[in-house]
Amino acid sequence: MSAKLDRLIRQLKQSFGDRIGEPVLAFGQVTIVVPAGNYVDVVRQLRDDPALRFEQLMDLGGIDYSEFTGYQGKRYAAVSQLLSITHNWRLTVKVFAEDDEFPVVASVMDVWNSANWYEREAFDLFGIHFEGHVDLRRILTDYGFVGHPFRKDFPLSGYVEMRYDPEQKRVIYQPVTIEPREVTPRIVREEGYGKGDGRG
Repeated sequence: MSAKLDRLIRQLKQSFGDRIGEPVLAFGQVTIVVPAGNYVDVVRQLRDDPALRFEQLMDLGGIDYSEFTGYQGKRYAAVSQLLSITHNWRLTVKVFAEDDEFPVVASVMDVWNSANWYEREAFDLFGIHFEGHVDLRRILTDYGFVGHPFRKDFPLSGYVEMRYDPEQKRVIYQPVTIEPREVTPRIVREEGYGKGDGRG
């Protein structure tokens, strides 16, 4: 472990104690898990504490752990990547939604304004609701889109399809219809395929 990351881990333990999980060092970066109830207070201190000074939220995304091998915890997490320009170090912060059926975590827009579109993306793709977000609506999928496409149980074909109907002269939504088709290669399906009569 580098001296800088060792110092960061010591500082995190000193600053937060049992308000965060045990800092973990992997792949050259430190990760902490923050209980949902402490999330906003912890990230605000991560930004404002001169000993930590994480001025920038570089990224925020969602994770669905439902098919993660050997995992037994909460299903949805919001994961933030923070950068301290002052100290030249990075930190990953995870917060798990308490309810798997309706995942909710607090918004950090009041801490880093750049969280706005990141949280909208995590809401759109994973269905994580960010409590306190001022404009939580879809950002990548269509407004009439059904479901959240990055959830592990979302069907590859989706639930509805959108198309233009020339008779109604408008865009319509309808249940997905996938016509059955033959997927067995002809060389397997047809006994004489490829054995021509030699005439070319």
